[in-house]
Amino acid sequence: MMKSIFPTAKRNARAEHPSKGARAAGFGHVAMVLGAALACAALGATAGEEEPTLSLKIRNHQFYPAELEIPAGEKRMLIIENQDATVEEFESHSLHREKIVPPLSKTNLYIGPLKPGRYEFIGEYNDATAKGVVVAK
Repeated sequence: MMKSIFPTAKRNARAEHPSKGARAAGFGHVAMVLGAALACAALGATAGEEEPTLSLKIRNHQFYPAELEIPAGEKRMLIIENQDATVEEFESHSLHREKIVPPLSKTNLYIGPLKPGRYEFIGEYNDATAKGVVVAK
């Protein structure tokens, strides 16, 4: 029985260049870390920097504040906190958003980027009292 010379040749090649595999693995790690850093920079996220947010509370079936201001052309996270013991639905046809907010809980949704103007919203389950507006300037 004859043995193939190829496995021996491959084994010998690896023995002659033991650092070749280590260099390739090290380069892959560096490339991965560099790629992650570039992705964070492209998104504008750096260590210690927080994303701009807006806060909206639902209390006694009303929104507080009833008017929110956002810079025109920018995107913001809206944090809605329902302090009531009943469910509410944030709804805005002009913002193209609707979101159920369970009782005594918080939820997040993004709005924008918006053109300058006024964007009304309501609490669908209490639309007589839960009204508000987002003003983009």
